[in-house]
Amino acid sequence: MSLGFTLVYSISRLPNFAHGALYVTSGYLVWLILNKIGLPYPVSIVLGIGLTGLIGAMIYRFALIRIRGMEISEIIATYAIGLAIIEGLRWGGLRGSTYSLPPFMEGSFLISGINVDYQRIIILITGIAVFILLYLFTRYTKIGLALKGIAQDERAAMMLGIDSDFTAIISLAIGSGLAGFAAVFLMPLGNIVVETGYSVLIFSIAVSIIGGLGSWTGVILASFIIGFAQILTEVFISSHYQMVVALLAIILTLLIKPSGIFGKQKELEDRV
Repeated sequence: MSLGFTLVYSISRLPNFAHGALYVTSGYLVWLILNKIGLPYPVSIVLGIGLTGLIGAMIYRFALIRIRGMEISEIIATYAIGLAIIEGLRWGGLRGSTYSLPPFMEGSFLISGINVDYQRIIILITGIAVFILLYLFTRYTKIGLALKGIAQDERAAMMLGIDSDFTAIISLAIGSGLAGFAAVFLMPLGNIVVETGYSVLIFSIAVSIIGGLGSWTGVILASFIIGFAQILTEVFISSHYQMVVALLAIILTLLIKPSGIFGKQKELEDRV
């Protein structure tokens, strides 16, 4: 989930606050295609992720392209779009916990006396595969190298003929697709509810800030930090405080090391 958020920011410097809404949208689209249209599950997943990526591209093409570079407007616009999507889904009937996706593989096995679902193992393996594929994509494909060039130095890349708006559309599409990809793997562990969109956005932001905005390695490390912090909070305190832990992590990171663990943004002492 967080890779999608940080990928968009690292390339286009766009904080996509509609990320959580796109996560829920993808799960709901897959459910609709699977249960209402009746297409096979793999086809439903591909179409759901593809449509989510298309929505992300359209968000930039018809809204963000007009306000790009205006940081506050970007935040307000993406948050408003995400809010509109979530409330639109609620108005359209996505209420309660009656919607769910089937797991890819039923059952579980024991690891040191603890039951671990096969679905969680699939998530772990797939997460590693996605990271590797993104790494290869950004280094060995023409589009990937263009995205990397824009992320490193936008003006120099534009002087070499790389279209900044085109790369922004691609980054929004890929980032939104990654949110949808995460949804179809994680939602079988629970239900499709609109409230998930808000929590997913907060966790994605927390991971991105702690790891360092724009740093993929930082995102992976911060994901483990937030994940273990949530589990420890649930075991020793209460599951109701998991969101509090994520918010505290954001605040502490901004106070102690604003650039994050592997971030490249200037620290406070460098700016003063």
